[in-house]
Amino acid sequence: MRRFTIRRGSGRSRMSRTGWGCLLGAGLGVTLWGGLCGGLSAQQPPTSYSPVVMSQTFEQTVAKMTAAKAEIAERHRKLLEERYDLRDRPAADVTMSRGKPIQEGVRVRLPAGVQSWQELAAMSPEEIRAKGLWPKGFLPLPHPNHPEGGMVFPQYHIDEIKKQEGRDLTRFDLDFDLPDHFLPEYPPAVYLTTRPDLGDVSRGQVITLANYFELFNGILNPKQLEGLRLLVTPFPQQQFNATDDRRSLKPSMGVTCFDCHVNGHSNGATHLVGDIRPQEFRHRLDTPPLRGVNIQRLFGSQRALKSVEDFTEFEQRAAYFDGDPVIGTKKGVNVLERGSQVHFMAEFQEILDFPPAPKLNVFGTLDPAKATPQELRGQEVFFGRGRCAVCHMPPYYTDNSMHNLRTERFFDQHMVNGCVMTGDGPIKTFPLRGIKESPPYMHDGRLLTLEDTVEFHNLVLETKLTEDEKKDLTAFLRCL
Repeated sequence: MRRFTIRRGSGRSRMSRTGWGCLLGAGLGVTLWGGLCGGLSAQQPPTSYSPVVMSQTFEQTVAKMTAAKAEIAERHRKLLEERYDLRDRPAADVTMSRGKPIQEGVRVRLPAGVQSWQELAAMSPEEIRAKGLWPKGFLPLPHPNHPEGGMVFPQYHIDEIKKQEGRDLTRFDLDFDLPDHFLPEYPPAVYLTTRPDLGDVSRGQVITLANYFELFNGILNPKQLEGLRLLVTPFPQQQFNATDDRRSLKPSMGVTCFDCHVNGHSNGATHLVGDIRPQEFRHRLDTPPLRGVNIQRLFGSQRALKSVEDFTEFEQRAAYFDGDPVIGTKKGVNVLERGSQVHFMAEFQEILDFPPAPKLNVFGTLDPAKATPQELRGQEVFFGRGRCAVCHMPPYYTDNSMHNLRTERFFDQHMVNGCVMTGDGPIKTFPLRGIKESPPYMHDGRLLTLEDTVEFHNLVLETKLTEDEKKDLTAFLRCL
């Protein structure tokens, strides 16, 4: 029997890989079928494939998963409260484009026995690891139900889509987990590189199939308009489709690109990556903004796809179905035509602009006549002791590369709520332009505020910034 070892603190425990058979299918709805594994034998060898044929009726699946919902939600709630201060504490006089306050302060909880972040930062990675002092909020963030996975949407988006289209994105088995005050404003503003004179072209509306033509006719060319139509058209997906292998009570038309990337930005919707096996190693996904894709040369947090066309096609053919083309065929995969449909979708995406940053000059750095002394000091930290600009270079604050922060230096690998706490590997350098408008942070949303992000990188990069330097750096990031 094949086994692999998971470290737990200073001890070691062994768990059979075959004992995780119900977690190895990818996403996937295998967890709670037919006595937790849908008829899969506990002795089935590891596999990259998902079960295609349901082993129980849809009504049985609904009953079993609905009964388990409260316990799963309570387990995840306890994890969030153990890791974070979840209170609504908005920053004074700092808002997103349409007025939603951003949250302030470090929300990750210090480990027991550590009195300050400065004390923790004075320790070496080896000491932090040996003493088990890596903050739990800096570990990978599990999906609300990691063994099950799948797309989960904030309630306000579910309500809006139901109102506009009658399409229901409610899952019978699972609800979204993070409080609304840690998410991007809704609806987000829309800025176009082609028409900067218009400012926010959303008119305060969520762009859907019901209103896209009214909002954009006369602003976009015919190809861009058709691309936008496709971006707001629902297509079948793993959890939302017309088969009995779904997580909506009624058969579903599916989801749209803009159900996660609302208005070409983000609403914080989450999912699991489709390109890692087994299930417990799959990363939670925080939906990144589409703003500024025209200056990006890598797509996907780890996939390193080389164009937005590649990414658009990949999403429809594979990611919508957890990277399983057989399941995609079963549920109604939408095979987009590269020369027209994918091209039109990409043409619209590539005119989505970053929000205005009035304190930045044409080089992407602060205009001394507009910035405060604290913001200017923060810029010095960013380009100096903080070492942020090694990866995040102006004017858009990305190097279009990938970097491995090697967080595994700080903790032993272990399992939490069905997700293995391990290193992340190489991750794309996301642009920092407009960063205050796209919480939470990191590829999996584990960091709730900019202050959390500063503390995380201060530890990982071992820069040992002072408290004043960290506050100044946060002030600068808010200007971007």
